[in-house]
Amino acid sequence: AYPKYSFNYGVNDVHTGDIKSQWEERDGDVVKGEYSLVEPDGTVRTVSYTADAHNGFNAVVHRSGPAVHPGAVVKAVAAPAIVKAPVYGGYYH
Repeated sequence: AYPKYSFNYGVNDVHTGDIKSQWEERDGDVVKGEYSLVEPDGTVRTVSYTADAHNGFNAVVHRSGPAVHPGAVVKAVAAPAIVKAPVYGGYYH
């Protein structure tokens, strides 16, 4: 049978931060597609790819949007009190 298909899907779960999409199509021995996802730093990575018997697999990666890094978590913590152990006189015979 002649191989031919196409599909696409997407996920947009803002609660977990899982935001991605993909499409792909195949016609004979030629495959083309693209997927994108939101990275943890907020940028979007998009990968466009092709594959065939002559050129093999080739992908172009593009990142867009500003990277946002969370600030440092700072919390005031009281230093533990330092208490010296008592010193007792030696025991002698």
